[in-house]
Amino acid sequence: MAVADMNNRPPRTYGNWRRPSSAGILGLGSVGTAMLLGGLVLVVMMVMIRGLLEAVILAGILGVAMLAVLAKDSHGKNVLSRGGARLAWWTARSRGSNVYRSGPLGRALWGTYQLPGLAAPIRLSEHTDSYGRPFALLYTPATSSYSVVIGTEPDGAALVDQEQIDIWVADWGHWLANLGDEPGVEAASVTLETAPDSGTRLRREVALNLDDDAPAFAREMLAEVVGRYPSGSSTIKAFVSITFSASQRSGGKKRQAEEVGRELAARLPGLTAGLQATGAGAAHPLSAQELCEVIRVSYDPAAAVLIDEAHAAGETPDISWPDVGPSAAQGYWNGYRHDSAYSCTWAMTSAPRGNVQSGVLARLLAPHRDIARKRVTLLYRPLDAAKAAAIVEADLRSAEFRVTSTSKPAARDTLAVRAAAATASEEASGAGLVQFGLLVTATVTDLTREADARAAVDNLAATARLRLRPVYGSQDSAFAAALPLGLVLPKHIKVPTELREKL
Repeated sequence: MAVADMNNRPPRTYGNWRRPSSAGILGLGSVGTAMLLGGLVLVVMMVMIRGLLEAVILAGILGVAMLAVLAKDSHGKNVLSRGGARLAWWTARSRGSNVYRSGPLGRALWGTYQLPGLAAPIRLSEHTDSYGRPFALLYTPATSSYSVVIGTEPDGAALVDQEQIDIWVADWGHWLANLGDEPGVEAASVTLETAPDSGTRLRREVALNLDDDAPAFAREMLAEVVGRYPSGSSTIKAFVSITFSASQRSGGKKRQAEEVGRELAARLPGLTAGLQATGAGAAHPLSAQELCEVIRVSYDPAAAVLIDEAHAAGETPDISWPDVGPSAAQGYWNGYRHDSAYSCTWAMTSAPRGNVQSGVLARLLAPHRDIARKRVTLLYRPLDAAKAAAIVEADLRSAEFRVTSTSKPAARDTLAVRAAAATASEEASGAGLVQFGLLVTATVTDLTREADARAAVDNLAATARLRLRPVYGSQDSAFAAALPLGLVLPKHIKVPTELREKL
């Protein structure tokens, strides 16, 4: 009876993702509503002081400004934000900030190939955890944060029972929720990269295990497999980055890399052990050499074959942190050219509205024939219990305000109240709250395949029920954010996220 009930049980679904909002009228947030009311007061004062004509002109200006804020496209971007992005892009291009040249003939200090853009100030050091494993520690001075990168080998969902998959998903949710209780954790990211297989590892494995007395037929068959198998095959790599604050408390003294390294040396074994229970497979922190190779290949995919051949020969490539960047890079409005490749990065503007199953991202994460290298990065910002409670309660009040502010509320507003109430109830019962986003980077080595790669990402986004939008005007920054570097994008924005959400 138990087996029959398990087989007839409907598949488990997930959903109820909420975008925090603030209460306001006419679809405006609290700040936008305050600006509207202030503008109306100015119009009334203008009538009293100057006259009706001046008041009408001021009201027209106010109406155009409000229309620029209220008129939004399918991605939730209004005319003001799109115009600001275009103006910022023109300014950066006029100053030449979108062009990067390094090396002996470039402008980088000491003739090195350091990383461009947001990643330029990052400093790398190496430490050893309590298990004796070396791990790389990245320091970002602009945000005063330290990051560690963990390499994983996901088991995959092939030939795995659905019950086990549900357990993995639950453990992953618990792992993310526990990050909110970890001291000093600011953000986390998961990067899954698919790339063509060079076949070097296969050739090395066959050469090391081939018997000298093997029959000629077996030798020919293995030689044919080694020669043909890499064609069309791909490799999948997964990385988990965790970012910690440089200070132990808000306003506290910033710690040096040695002090943070000693603290993380005792905490990393617990973090990697928790990852293994989520289906991530064997998890180990990346050493400085491994991280340098990952970043070098990301900016110059042509170097992947050379690095694989060096490892196959038993040699370690001589790559240091000041030399992992591109020798030439140039950002465009909708793309990014770097060394031997061209990339475009999309950002998620809307999560699936309905309920989805655990395999909703399977096709998006799988290799695609029209994309040479594809990188999907999930960005997480765990919230502590105090901040999470304040956010869900404010979101619930905002949803209730929108319903009660009209005599005939829309069906979407009514459902929003139910979803906000469910989120508040789950948070009150002990569930964690995590803010998340998603970046997709498609890289091609042949510029003639650019249109095919863009079409492929658009189709894959539809299968994942995601709404993706190219990061117009900030392709170089989005490319760096999708790498396992532990960058926290909201801390690099001049306008605070909390203020932008209230407009």
